[in-house]
Amino acid sequence: MFQPIRSLPCVVAASLTVQVAAQTGPAGVGSSANNVLWLGADHGVFSDAGITPAVSGANVLQWSDRSGNGRHAFQATLTNRPNYIAGALNGKPVMRFTAANTDRMLATGISTANRASVWVVARYSSLPSPNPGVLQGAAPGDAYSATPALKNMGMWVSSATTQVWGRGIQADGTSRNVTMATALAVNTPYVMNTVYRQTAISQYVNHGPAGSVASDGTLRSWTDMAIGAQAGTEVWNGDIAEVIVFNVDVNEAQRLIVTSYLAAKYGMTLTASTDVYREDQVARGNYDHEVAGIGRVNATNLHTDARGTGIVRISNPTGLGNNEFLIWGHDNGVLGAWGVGDVPAGVQGRFQRTWRASERNTAGAASVDVGAVDITFDLSGLGPVDPAELRLLVDSDQDGSFADEVPLEGAWNVSGNEYRFSAVTALVDGARFTLGTTDLRSTPLPVELLRFEAQRIGPLVNLTWATASEQGNQGFTVERSIDAANWIDVLSLPGAGTSNQLLQYSAVDESPLPGTSYYRLRQTDLDGTENWSEVRSVHDRLPPELAIHPNPGSGDRWLTGVPAAEDATLIVFDGAGRTVMRHVLHPDGGNVTVNMEGLPPGAYRLVLQTPGAVQHAAFVVSEGF
Repeated sequence: MFQPIRSLPCVVAASLTVQVAAQTGPAGVGSSANNVLWLGADHGVFSDAGITPAVSGANVLQWSDRSGNGRHAFQATLTNRPNYIAGALNGKPVMRFTAANTDRMLATGISTANRASVWVVARYSSLPSPNPGVLQGAAPGDAYSATPALKNMGMWVSSATTQVWGRGIQADGTSRNVTMATALAVNTPYVMNTVYRQTAISQYVNHGPAGSVASDGTLRSWTDMAIGAQAGTEVWNGDIAEVIVFNVDVNEAQRLIVTSYLAAKYGMTLTASTDVYREDQVARGNYDHEVAGIGRVNATNLHTDARGTGIVRISNPTGLGNNEFLIWGHDNGVLGAWGVGDVPAGVQGRFQRTWRASERNTAGAASVDVGAVDITFDLSGLGPVDPAELRLLVDSDQDGSFADEVPLEGAWNVSGNEYRFSAVTALVDGARFTLGTTDLRSTPLPVELLRFEAQRIGPLVNLTWATASEQGNQGFTVERSIDAANWIDVLSLPGAGTSNQLLQYSAVDESPLPGTSYYRLRQTDLDGTENWSEVRSVHDRLPPELAIHPNPGSGDRWLTGVPAAEDATLIVFDGAGRTVMRHVLHPDGGNVTVNMEGLPPGAYRLVLQTPGAVQHAAFVVSEGF
């Protein structure tokens, strides 16, 4: 059962291959080990549980976590779901939250620590309550709580002063509220950032200081993160484009790099003293895609190896001094075809995608030199590549042409599909760069695979993938294995041949293997060349479906599908998202009886949290049962 989707409801801008050694988190800072939640409206927004990409204006049930930790944000209640709005902010989509509907989403099971760094890109259209909530982190089941003592961390805007403020609750229960210092204007997007450090909680708006309060560095657990409306009345009326959460306090160089990535992506201008990336400006070509960077504030606040979600990694600077940064992004040009014009002698073609770098200091000046750097390209999807044919093209004189430049050779295969040019000194401030080949016949053209995912949905496995471009693509074959070593063909789907548009595909394995099974995608060119994606694993040992009986009903109820666990927490939410009941259970598995006497008639949501799973069930209390 195949369903290729040839539309653009949701752009997924993530490279499939993850380079473990490089920093692959937002802007090339961190990895899934400490970037514990990352939600972008341009990635993985679905109108159902991860199968149907949302179209503009649609309600959103799932907002997928791109950190690699799978902590997707959900909203099961239709009337509380935000809307996906395409092209709303610098051409990028946003999630639109409506206060009247109490729109909000919840991500659970986040791996927390007593430090944190949080970014939110948001704008409000009105402030309908005293403290509209942007996000709130709490212990399991408390993310929507109205009780101040349970709001372990969060970000709000005061309707009285229009100033952003934050909070952190220490292990001893002391609430530390950040002093408000910066007002926000209506219908204006901002990068809001809070860092929970050892000695202070500091707030920033567009990187500028926006309040601080002393803290002992013992932030309480925040495993559940609510985005949008909080505490019933703390409703958000406006847009949220991106949420980034680390369970560490990033250093000052990393903080500026992440903020620069967000400002470039969403078209915001930082102050002159912090605007270390200027290639996102219209006059300079809008190089605001997959921005990443390296830099240094001082000897203890530095970042020297970054890749982010793109295919370019820059590392090992030899002359990175205090307050110096090298940040780059690309123009979103096609990777799936070699351009044959604008190349120097001896080079037959180049990527149509072009990158551009800013080499600047925190005073906004370009009179810096970070020294030589290593530039690595991940060419997964091209098949076997002869590194002797690769050339690095740098428009060092910034005349807009590569034809008059001397191509740099010496690429070498680092590992797998990664090819590196070492000790490059040509990346001056404002320089464009791209990759060329000396032999179009033998250097393969890529099918640019953005993602390949496998997800267990009940008795089936849902397989989805997307390509940014295809060149001579005959088709795809889904392969399955029980041991990740021996593979069989399961499903096939024809490719698009040649395409420069985003194409999304989905397939369903209706007879998956028991236990753990593995999937990978084989792509075949018209000439028979084959390339493989990374391997994805799925498991069928999911907790049984949770159900409540009788439904509708009242008084004693029994739950079926409860997994065996030493400890389980049962939480009941009312229709407004308020916690109305909480029990600690020790289920042996199977059926559990729960006394729900006293709940007034209405609709409720039940959450059962065990160490291995989080299960949900909806039920109704009605008169006469």
